[in-house]
This record gives sequence, structure tokens and C-alpha cells, in this order.
Amino acid sequence: MRTRSESRGRAAGSSDDTDRRADATATLEDTLAYARERDYTGWDLYDGESSRLLRALPVESKWLNLAFQQAVRRSPVNIRPLLLVEQRRNPMGTALFSVANLAAYDATGDERYRTEARRLADWVVDNQVDGYGGFCIGHSHPLQGLSTRTTPDIPGVVGTSWSAKALLAAGERFDGPYHEVAESAAGFVFETLDYGEAPTGARINYKATDTGDHYTLNANALGARLLVDLADAFDEPEYRRRARRILDYVAAQQTDRGGWMYRDPPEASHLSMDNFHNGFIVQSFLRYREVCDPDAFATTVDDAVAFYRELFTADGAPHFDESSEFPRDIHASAQGVIVFSMLEEFDRAETVLEWARANLSDGEGRFFHEQRRFYTNRTTLMRWCQAWMAYAVGEYLWRTDAADRQRPATA
Repeated sequence: MRTRSESRGRAAGSSDDTDRRADATATLEDTLAYARERDYTGWDLYDGESSRLLRALPVESKWLNLAFQQAVRRSPVNIRPLLLVEQRRNPMGTALFSVANLAAYDATGDERYRTEARRLADWVVDNQVDGYGGFCIGHSHPLQGLSTRTTPDIPGVVGTSWSAKALLAAGERFDGPYHEVAESAAGFVFETLDYGEAPTGARINYKATDTGDHYTLNANALGARLLVDLADAFDEPEYRRRARRILDYVAAQQTDRGGWMYRDPPEASHLSMDNFHNGFIVQSFLRYREVCDPDAFATTVDDAVAFYRELFTADGAPHFDESSEFPRDIHASAQGVIVFSMLEEFDRAETVLEWARANLSDGEGRFFHEQRRFYTNRTTLMRWCQAWMAYAVGEYLWRTDAADRQRPATA
């Protein structure tokens, strides 16, 4: 059951399609080669607290943590080596790389990718966080906020949703406990994240330590998408029902413009309707329609897709949010490739991918963080840049191949 947009791009199957798929396959192979050569280990967006200099200081201070964290996040050049920031393997990034390796195997038939996919899926299973009611993962670095600090042993639904997707994909290819482990993530969503009814549906917390004073909308959507993935794998009606209830809540928070603020209530975050978080939400609704009901949320999705298209220029450059062009973030580019591929708007997906290759890549498989108005931050972040782009290109290849196979044969 597939979701089709009325403004779908050209159909797959032409000679141009073959060339574009070949280019995308080469990009995927180069992107994975960069990561594999470094054993999928590298820097991350907010990894300043992993500085050995910071940890050597004789005081523990929220403000020092924030200073190091924001310094590495906002510096126009990569100062992590100077601050002795450790490079680590991120669980969510590892899960994305696992799925991307499966896509590379499907595209090339090279057994090496299949072996890598299984090895990475095993690592995700081995590095789950215990004690929270089911499979879940955290970050590889502490994250300091103004009011709270999240350590790697505190899991969240965003990383867990992508990791469960990787385990479900592994379970379709390999013998092992992958499906069983992935299904246990439902317990994490229902129990630890405090799934509960709300006036317009149901909602969950983002992280295990959240108190319910606000709700992160893209995290709720991804929690629903996790349940949809489980429903697709196990045909459990309760997963479908609860996914629908969460998406009912998310749909009720949609703005008149068609997009979503970052949190409910909106004033609980400095972010507004930014690009890739809205992409997460659109993707989640599209996935529900694929698996559960192709006609569900018709108006919500139409308005959301129309808004989401406005977050990209005609030449594929992503806007940061509904009012700001910059910074143009590689994560937004990756999410655009994913969403437009799901919509079968392949021309648009290719335009977004080509912009990223031309403006945020060295052309040899290494992607950069972001383009600012007057400079480009050429830092390569293993999860944020490499894993997301590898996953996105793999999704594009999978979707174009599926569309091609569904085309009627011609005489």
C-alpha cells in the first residue's frame, strides 16, 4: 500500500532514471566508505561535553558544559580537535548506517554491505539502554540544557524509533533476535514515555526523564511511526490504534500554514516550524497511510506537504524554517530526499540531493554540516551528516526501484 502525490514527479524506468540511480548508488557507496573507514565513529552535533579538557577541570558547572557544547556547535570551523573532544559511535547513527548498508547491498549485490549491516545491527542490540521497559537507546554524548542534563543512559523516542526500524530490517534478512528486540520498544513507548490520552488523541514524552510540562511534536510523530512499523511487522491492532491516537494529537497541533511548531505549547522552545523536524512529521503521516489507511489524514497531509515543499528552493536548497533561509543544514537536505522519495516526487528528491552534493559535499562521499549566508561549515559529523545522507540515498534507491517494479510492462 503506497502513498502517491497528485504532483508526483516523472515515473521511474527511463534511461535518465538509470543514470540517476547509478549516480545515487555511487554516492551511497562513497558515503558508506567514508564511514566504514572510520568504523562509523566520529564527532556529533552537541558533543562538546566529551572534551577531555572539560572533564579535566576541577569543577562541575552547567555553564561550563554549555560553553563547551555551544562552542563546538556554533564555531565556523571544527575546533573539536583543539578541545580534545572524543569521537564516538552514535547508536542512532549506527542504526541508520545498518539500513543504508542493506540498501547498498540491494543496489550492488556486494556481500560486504550485507555483512556490515548485520554487524551494525548487532552493535545496536548490544548497546541498548537497559531498565526502561523495552528496547531503547540514548545518545553517545551528554547533552546539557538550561534546566536539565541528559546523559547517554537516558533514552529517547527519536533514536529508539530509527534503531527499531533498523532491527526490523535486519530481522527480515538475518536469523537472530532482531524482531523480538524491536517489538519490545512498544513497552518503552507505552510505559516509560507515559503514553496517555489527551483531549485530541494521545501523546507521549520525548525522553524517559520528561515531566509532561511540554510535548515535542516531531517526537510524538516518530513514536507513532515506530508503532506503525511494529504493526507492519507483527499485524498487531493495538499498535495501529495507538499510533492513530498519537497522530490524531499531532494533527490537532498543525498550524494554519500547514506546518508544526517544535513543541506544544510553542513557547516551550526557541524553534518554530523548522525544516527537518517538519519532515519527520510528514514522513510519519505518510508511513501511517502506507501501512494502515491510504485515505487517513487527507487534509492534514495535503496541507503539510504543501507547506513542506515551500521549505525548499526550486534548485533544491533547504530553508532552515518558515521564515529563515539560513543555515541550510545537511540534515534538512537528507530529510527532503526521504520525504519526496516517499511521495514519489523523484525529480524533486533528486534536485535536493544534487544541491547537497554540489554545496555540502567534497564530491567523494564526505558531507558537511551546513551552509551559512557567508560561509560553509565544512565539519563532517558522523551521525548528522554521513548517517543521514547514507540513509536518505538508500531510501531514494529503494523507492525508485519499488516504483519501477510496479510500472506496467510495455509492449
